Amino acid sequence: MKKVIIIGAGPAGLTAAYELLRDGSDEYQVTVLEETNAIGGISKTVNYKGNRMDMGGHRFFSKIPEVNKWWNEMLPVQGAPSSDDKYLKRHVNVEEGGPDPQKENRVMLKRHRVSRILFNDKFYDYPVSLKPETIKNFGFLTTVKVGFSYIGAALHKRPETNLENFYINCFGKELYSMFFEYYTENLWGRHPSEIDASWGAQRTKGLSIVGIIKDFFGKLFKVKNRKVNTSLIEEFKYPKLGPGQLWEVTADEVKKLGGNIIMEAAVKKLRKNSDNVITGVTYVKDGQEISLDGDCVISSMPVKDLVAGMNDVPEEAARIAAGLPYRDYMTLGVLVPKLKLKNKTTMKTVGNIVPDCWVYVQDRRVKMGRFQIYNNWSPYMVKDLGHTVWVGLEYFVSEGDKFWNMTEKQFSDFCVKEMVKLGLIDSADEVIDTHMEKVKKAYPAYFDTYEEMDKLIAYLDTIPNLYCVGRNGQHRYNNIDHSMVTSFEAVKAIKSGSSDKSAIWNVNTEKEYHEEKQK
Repeated sequence: MKKVIIIGAGPAGLTAAYELLRDGSDEYQVTVLEETNAIGGISKTVNYKGNRMDMGGHRFFSKIPEVNKWWNEMLPVQGAPSSDDKYLKRHVNVEEGGPDPQKENRVMLKRHRVSRILFNDKFYDYPVSLKPETIKNFGFLTTVKVGFSYIGAALHKRPETNLENFYINCFGKELYSMFFEYYTENLWGRHPSEIDASWGAQRTKGLSIVGIIKDFFGKLFKVKNRKVNTSLIEEFKYPKLGPGQLWEVTADEVKKLGGNIIMEAAVKKLRKNSDNVITGVTYVKDGQEISLDGDCVISSMPVKDLVAGMNDVPEEAARIAAGLPYRDYMTLGVLVPKLKLKNKTTMKTVGNIVPDCWVYVQDRRVKMGRFQIYNNWSPYMVKDLGHTVWVGLEYFVSEGDKFWNMTEKQFSDFCVKEMVKLGLIDSADEVIDTHMEKVKKAYPAYFDTYEEMDKLIAYLDTIPNLYCVGRNGQHRYNNIDHSMVTSFEAVKAIKSGSSDKSAIWNVNTEKEYHEEKQK
């Protein structure tokens, strides 16, 4: 029996564990080590007094058939309307024979997508679209400036040596300064001029003024686009009880199949022998160091920490790993009776709140990056859907900075003041309750030593029984589906006895933007 150690009980780690065990054979002994007390990593769902919080917002949409099939096996798509759809008499496309979310928990909902930008106290489509409402919000002068700015950028392309130049080339300087510059700096803690253009290329392919204009005229003349960006999809899937539910269900299935999941077990060391083969790991639980031997290691832990925990690492590889940057995440759940924002859309909602799942905040007066409205993700995320609104205020921070070191009350007071400043509520007195959550290394960043990542990958590939998967395991901005696919490939390699990692590292590097769905 081959002993497989899996580091991390997030999407990548749990997918790998399940895939190794799902055929029912006793060929693999699987142990999952999770540093925290929660299943799901950044995809966990926190239950606070019956109100559930999604860390960052997770839409379930993929063009990968294998992933969609996998999700459906774990959480079948709803076969009857959810509570808010029934209350509002809102049509939803249900699956024949699917579970009823009013009666069963193990169910995936179909939800309508709305995400917008809040800029200068006005809502704009995300991504920005060319339509009368947008031009009205801009005003004539700004519209002219945006147009001429784009023409100027089209005639004089900047060298795409950084993210700022990339954005200006795509959108023009005027739109860049309005919708990208401050938000990007707020998100990463660096000005876009200091960030590698790779991140922008990955996240915004297919989004340009030209694309916006084509989309506008395509709708006007009813011309179908050949490709659909997931930022524009009308419908997505979402677990009834939040994204963490999917991984809690997966963890239960892993246990049923004989897998062992050890919580609050922080891996600190990986032992390599003279042949550069990992022989085991050392983790800390309840203050005690525990050694665990293994034949293979699948790691979804941050590459920085992974390499730091190894013995006999070459100086260059150690330097690159130590220099990899991350951005951490904090969110404040805030329970209020209502939001001040007016629903001017045609979409019906319970309490007539704005229909957005999340809103990008493009306001230089505040540090808030986004806010979520959990009521709109799933009606089952909120304990009292009819009388309260449960929102999540999101902040991008760095471990050890002034935000990270705030007490829960200090953070709550700061965030609620920003809610008032943005016009979400009139007064802090309206707040019923709040709850703070933190996530370390939520976002691998594309600057500092990231440009040397290929050299680090080359070193990691010299370790024959180590397989790096997931967002932090590969230091790549993978979505859930691509994190899962890295684990599919890792398991294939282990089962075939291959030490070739190229298929694992090649996931999410195709030229087609990974959030596009082919017609």
